[in-house]
Amino acid sequence: MFWKLIIGAMLMVPLLVTAAGAGTAQRLEKATFAGGCFWCMEEVFEEVEGVVSATSGYTGGRAPAPTYEQVSAGGTGHAESVEVVYDPARISYEQLLDRYWHNVDPLTAGAQFCDHGSQYRTAIFTHDETQRRLGEETKRAVEQQLGAPVVTEIVPAGVFYPAEEHHQDYAHKNPLRYKFYRSGCGRDARLRALWGDAAGGANPVLAKGGDPVTFTKPGDRELQDRLTPLQYEVTQHAATEPPFRNEYWDNHADGIYVDVVSGEPLFSSLDKYDSGTGWPSFSRPLEPDNIRTRADRRVFATRTEVRSAHGDSHLGHVFDDGPAPTGLRYCMNSAALRFIPLERLEAEGYGRYRALFERKPR
Repeated sequence: MFWKLIIGAMLMVPLLVTAAGAGTAQRLEKATFAGGCFWCMEEVFEEVEGVVSATSGYTGGRAPAPTYEQVSAGGTGHAESVEVVYDPARISYEQLLDRYWHNVDPLTAGAQFCDHGSQYRTAIFTHDETQRRLGEETKRAVEQQLGAPVVTEIVPAGVFYPAEEHHQDYAHKNPLRYKFYRSGCGRDARLRALWGDAAGGANPVLAKGGDPVTFTKPGDRELQDRLTPLQYEVTQHAATEPPFRNEYWDNHADGIYVDVVSGEPLFSSLDKYDSGTGWPSFSRPLEPDNIRTRADRRVFATRTEVRSAHGDSHLGHVFDDGPAPTGLRYCMNSAALRFIPLERLEAEGYGRYRALFERKPR
């Protein structure tokens, strides 16, 4: 709190906060997290694709309309928090949870980094039963990964009070002061000690039963033994399978598609459509961080090749003639994919994706 009070006193000019997405027709949902300093937690979410807004504030306490001074004193029961408004058609609650866990120290009670007191506790404030269930599932996964008890609360969301305007969007309006506070508080050093390369939520993580950081490419001898000749040629030598004579072009079952080499999640049946090409086609990836693109000049026209991030498998190509809302067509080879049906998601370690299908219109 010492560092924060010093920096906060240096700037009291109100900021103008514009509500993104106003007047649009998309169905939006809320997620509320506490992870210590709300300046830092707001920055974690505000520029994530699919997030409409991230607001610093106070929740989980007793006093109505608390001020920063009251909350900082520790007598109101509130926690510094961030309320995230997001579009579930563009980002899932599970992905927000992934980012949350990798930006907090879930092993320390009543404090975060240099800030001490219950107002800086970690907490997930849930807005429905699905959020509660997913919070509990990922909490257990974090405990297993870190090998220690997680003290993060998972409680029903109550009234959220936005913080004073000079606290909103602080990291971007006051970058030097923010960096000074964050460095002095030791936040990044502790996150790296806990999470390694996944600190800060750069990688999608905590799939039930597995961690995408472990999605690696086996050696070539193992690949030749494990893959069919067609799978090997497609993924390793960028071959193309014949249209209309492949496994998934006409598959209409619910589930997800993973890299046949590494197992990393790539696409969902919710985004699959009939492009008329004879190859499985998707309007967007399930996990954008698991996709890499590069220019492919092997034919008369330059195309955009799609490869997996961890397995480095050739998957296919992406074109700009797809359907709304993305306008993209990810034209994939079935031989590069493995389909996991909805009823097998938990058994194969991808249980966190089930909630996507619970929201599917019937």
